[in-house]
Amino acid sequence: MNQLSRRERNRLERQNRILDAAIKVFAEAGFPGASMDEIARQAGLSKPTLYQYFTSKEALFEAMMAAPREGMMLTFDDAANPDMVAQLLRFAWSYAETVMRPEFLSLARLIIGEAQRFPDLGRDYQASGPDQVLQGLIAFMEAQRNAGRLVFDDAELAAEDFWGLILSAPRNRALHIPDTDVSRASLARYIHNGLRVFLRAYSAQPDQDLARLDRATVAETAQN
Repeated sequence: MNQLSRRERNRLERQNRILDAAIKVFAEAGFPGASMDEIARQAGLSKPTLYQYFTSKEALFEAMMAAPREGMMLTFDDAANPDMVAQLLRFAWSYAETVMRPEFLSLARLIIGEAQRFPDLGRDYQASGPDQVLQGLIAFMEAQRNAGRLVFDDAELAAEDFWGLILSAPRNRALHIPDTDVSRASLARYIHNGLRVFLRAYSAQPDQDLARLDRATVAETAQN
């Protein structure tokens, strides 16, 4: 296994500090109000050092959105894996644990509020985050249909249905009511029910896949 050099580790650590600082600043100030000076200050770096990593606020915003997105999509790296249910469940939790973070909810609220005045901001947010995740979901759905595990006519609609079923209700509530319960137990209720509905509608073998989901749910509960 290749090991990172100390220089590479330091660079990765600084980059992660910048991305952590960026989400906090963007969530508090929105895109127009966020400054590279404040992001550098919160990251504990100089502004010139920040610009060595990200040449503009736009580039930093894109990287900030890409990092959690890429983590979510790692779930689907092995589309040939026969355990489709486990992959869908892992994605659902990765998605939930990202978008239900307080700072990502705050950022989403700010972008929704500013989209009328700054339409490019809304488009950039959609293009760099949700749209990219949707394309990954569509590709996964198509691979599962080709493997005979899912049945549908429109991969985009199947992906949108899955996405909406697992988390749209608690996320919409949390966006409008900041003190909404976002405990793991609360999220599990929606995720597991959403997956059951999806599998009943789209699985080529719903009984078998629902049984797999039940086993995965029991194992998940035991671990937590």
